[in-house]
Amino acid sequence: MRGLTGEGSARARGSIQAVSAALAVPTALALLVSGCGAGGTGARDEGPAHADSVAGAAATPSAAPSKSPDNVNAVALIKDDPKVAPEVKRDLKPCVADEYPVDVSYGNLTKGSADDVVVNVLTCGDAVGVGSYVYRERDGSYENVFKAEEPPVYAEIDRGDLVVTKQVYDKGDPVSSPSGENVITYRWTSGHFTEKYRTHNDYGKVVGDSATPVPAG
Repeated sequence: MRGLTGEGSARARGSIQAVSAALAVPTALALLVSGCGAGGTGARDEGPAHADSVAGAAATPSAAPSKSPDNVNAVALIKDDPKVAPEVKRDLKPCVADEYPVDVSYGNLTKGSADDVVVNVLTCGDAVGVGSYVYRERDGSYENVFKAEEPPVYAEIDRGDLVVTKQVYDKGDPVSSPSGENVITYRWTSGHFTEKYRTHNDYGKVVGDSATPVPAG
C-alpha cells in the first residue's frame, strides 16, 4: 500500500513512472513513487517532494524569487475548475479516509509575484497520473493556465520550466513496461506556456516480464 497523507500535509509523491522501476531508467524512476494526498506540498523547487520516496532528483532553485503561497486545497481547485475534464473530477475520490491521490508542487513558472501551483491527479491503486495542471495566482484566486489529461502523465517544475512526462506504449506492452517516454519542456512566454524542447527515451525490454498487457482501447 502506498504511503498516504492528509490534505495540506507533506506527502509521498505519486508516480506514473513506477511502472518502469525494473527497467533501470534513473530519470523515469525519480518521477514516480506511489502516494496519495490532498493539497500536499511536494515542491520540487523548494525541497524534496516526497518524504518516503526513494532518493529522487535534487531540488533546483526557482528561476526567480517569489512569494510562497499558503498550502492550497488542491482537491477544491480541481473540483471547482471548469477546465478539468468531468471524468477526472468524478474519479477524484479519497483513497483512504480523507486522503486524496493528489501531488502538489509550488514554484515560479509564470514570473508572477507568487509561486504557481502544479497539481498532478493520480489513481489510487497504481499511482498513474491522469491529469496535470498549473494554476497561477491572480487577484487572490488561482487561474488554470495549463492542463494535460492524456494518461499516464506527470508534470514537474525544473529550474523555472514546466516539464511534462508522458509514458509511451506500443501494442501489447504490459502496464508495468511502457516502451518509452516523451519528455516535453514548456516555458512561460507572452502570457502562455510554449513548448521549447521534446525528447523521447526508449526503455529496454526485460526478458520474462509477465505483467498484464495494456487493455485494448
